[in-house]
Amino acid sequence: MSEGRTRPLLELLVKVSREVATALDLRTVLQRLLFAAIQYVGGERGSIVVMDDFGKPVDATIVYGRQFHDHTTQQLRETVERGLAGWVVQNRKPALVPDTSKDERWLRRADDSVDKSGAKSAICVPLMARERMVGVLTLVHPNPNSFNEEHLELMQAIADQASIAVLNARLYTETQRTARVMSALAEGAAAINTSLAMQDVLRRILNQTMQALQVETVALALIDHGTGHLVFQAAAGNNSGSIAGSRIPDGKGLVGTVAHEGQGLIVPAIKQDPRYSDLDKLGGVEMRALAIAPIQAHGKVIGVLEAINPISGAFDPDALVVMTGLGSLAGTTIQNAELFEQLQKAHRHYRELFEDSVDSILITNFDGKILEANRQAILLSGYTIEQLHSLTIDQLHEVNWTRTGQLYELLRNNGGCNYEAGLHRLDGGIIPVEVYARRVEFDDSDSIQWILKDITARKELDALRDDMTSMIFHDLRSPLGNIVSSLEMMSTLMPDDDTLNSMLNIARNSTARIQRLVNSLLDINRLEAGQPIVDQNSIDPLALLRESLRDVEPSAVARQQVLSNNASSVLPLIWVDVDMIYRVFVNLLENAIKFTPVGGRIEIGAQTNPDGAFVKFYVRDTGPGISPVDQERIFEKFTRLRGKNRPGGLGVGLAFCRLAVHGHGGDIHVESELGKGTTFWLTLPVAKKQATGQLKRQTGRLTFKPDQK
Repeated sequence: MSEGRTRPLLELLVKVSREVATALDLRTVLQRLLFAAIQYVGGERGSIVVMDDFGKPVDATIVYGRQFHDHTTQQLRETVERGLAGWVVQNRKPALVPDTSKDERWLRRADDSVDKSGAKSAICVPLMARERMVGVLTLVHPNPNSFNEEHLELMQAIADQASIAVLNARLYTETQRTARVMSALAEGAAAINTSLAMQDVLRRILNQTMQALQVETVALALIDHGTGHLVFQAAAGNNSGSIAGSRIPDGKGLVGTVAHEGQGLIVPAIKQDPRYSDLDKLGGVEMRALAIAPIQAHGKVIGVLEAINPISGAFDPDALVVMTGLGSLAGTTIQNAELFEQLQKAHRHYRELFEDSVDSILITNFDGKILEANRQAILLSGYTIEQLHSLTIDQLHEVNWTRTGQLYELLRNNGGCNYEAGLHRLDGGIIPVEVYARRVEFDDSDSIQWILKDITARKELDALRDDMTSMIFHDLRSPLGNIVSSLEMMSTLMPDDDTLNSMLNIARNSTARIQRLVNSLLDINRLEAGQPIVDQNSIDPLALLRESLRDVEPSAVARQQVLSNNASSVLPLIWVDVDMIYRVFVNLLENAIKFTPVGGRIEIGAQTNPDGAFVKFYVRDTGPGISPVDQERIFEKFTRLRGKNRPGGLGVGLAFCRLAVHGHGGDIHVESELGKGTTFWLTLPVAKKQATGQLKRQTGRLTFKPDQK
């Protein structure tokens, strides 16, 4: 290049550099660069396409004369993928086209036809900065052969001079854009997360979306877990009143596609998009453009966020980024609101159960201080809730420290216990209660729940039963003893007559059964009161079993049942109250006879325990069996198994058996399976000293009479 041309070129480049360097806004830089190129190189129109670091177009400026023209994403894509600009991008070097009608690199459009502007001349140069392509600059002259190599060199020089300014402007714009996005998302997060009430959360999401994207209408839909359909939960803006409640099937329409694929989209011109259908119409909203983003929580799409009709006429390039960010924020907040609603619902449900319980419920800490009480506790105690809060649980009722531990450590370790106690009312009265205490979590801290059940009615019934038992004992025992004595005397005075003897035996057996029942009721009272068993003797267990079998045999024969004695022929003596244990065996055998169907089998057996300290007995039948839920309660006093074809009774026999066996230091339990019979097991202690004698019946009782020495 000659010295005469160098100086003007340098002055030109300084002017261009000064014009583009005084601005940081990308659009402004591009406009100034394009005007400078047209002014100093020539041509009637031009364009600059700016690309990111991945070679994708991010912005452009198009000039016709002195007028700027809008562009679309599709136009930008075509510009850098095909035609002259595409060739420059691929080859990273400038191109001169003297006649566009004769160069295959030129992308022909409708304007290039002969009847319009026809053939032209074009120059296209790359914008290179730091060995990176940041854009493509193109100039077009209306006449062929208007550009030559000198124009190309000048064009490249201007491009080289301005490339750094274009890169800096692009980076600045990206930084500003990122800052705007982050600011919008930060403001959205701050506003959206200020509440956990679902309706308030939805309203805040809609308001932030409308404010961030500057649109006329916004709507939010969530996926119905039952049907998979999208159901619009809320909307705001123009004509939004009829949107809530609208449903869209899974995968249908634009919103269904976004929810199904999990990718947002922007539709700049609704009427020109073939994907738009009647399903996407929302109430009376006239759609021109829309942006849709998925609402995601923990990587799963739970709904969509839709923005309709930007006020400016077109969505910003960052609209989808902002929408996607708001969708992610919304997903987390909506899920938190749903969890909060579930927690509130569970709390209300617990409160309803707590308040409506027929039993008194109190919550204390591990110092015993009452933290909470339900309505029934207030009614039962007579205290107000404020007064209860000032009390400790041991001031309200008699705590069983053996069951709870002195500092409630047993509750902390074992979880729960139950016992009976007296509740101290405000008016000084004491109400019997059954207490169930267990460790619970209350307000995020370890606490104790106390359930106090009023058992006044049960205690009154127990007292009535005790009175009845006492009446039976005092009012029946003496005359019954007289009857037994009279029957024994009659048996010695009556003539030897089979009919009379048979009738006498029936009377004797019946009175013996009544006397056993009376004696068992008396023993239950004594054993429950903690009185020890004092009348114990060494006795041969086989003799006891034989006596028991002899007394129940008539009942078994009447029911055509088979009684068998499978006890070992050699057993150690046992240390027992003879009459009491005799009645235990008779009760178990009569119980088996009563529940075993006609023709069934009952067997009794015994063997020495491996430890040698106890003899183990069993009574087995082929009856209907006992359900697992009833196997423990059958030993409770006055408990009777109910059901079809179940025999009646007072429900004291098995209660007496357990008290009697436990009173001797032994154990009793049941093994049973429905439809396969029942086996009662019991253990009795082996005698430490031997004795000789025989069993005697006296006034209806079986006693042991030692031999006289």
